[in-house]
Amino acid sequence: MKIIYTIFFFLAVYTSSFAQKGEVTVIKDPMIDSLIAKRIEVYRTGGDVTTKPNKPVVSDYGYRVQVFYGSDRREIFNQQSRFKGSYPKINTYIIYKEPNYYLRVGDFRTRLEAQRLMSELRPTFPTLFIFREKINAPTLDTTTDDQR
Repeated sequence: MKIIYTIFFFLAVYTSSFAQKGEVTVIKDPMIDSLIAKRIEVYRTGGDVTTKPNKPVVSDYGYRVQVFYGSDRREIFNQQSRFKGSYPKINTYIIYKEPNYYLRVGDFRTRLEAQRLMSELRPTFPTLFIFREKINAPTLDTTTDDQR
């Protein structure tokens, strides 16, 4: 019997000697709290949260039209200014993937919108492609009927 008590005593001492004690300190970016607060506000209001005007909101995936590509940097900027001269309200994006530059335009939520622009651009830019990628959400018209 003495042996059983001795074994239990040593098992208790052995298991308690490996117990961890101490403090846990959480270090986090303060922006996390503000994002959590915004998420809670979105759920409370049903998604009706006012956004700051003229600030792009990164949305999910959408479509852009590739207008031009090539390896000459000056040529891509010339094509961008040529496009901006005709369509100043449409956003342009220059992407560099070695060894080529790509000029993509627009932030379209549907492929149909991108195809409409593509058919309009076909006479002036012959090599057009539609790409699905992350887009910036179009700026929303926040004026109400009373303000118009």
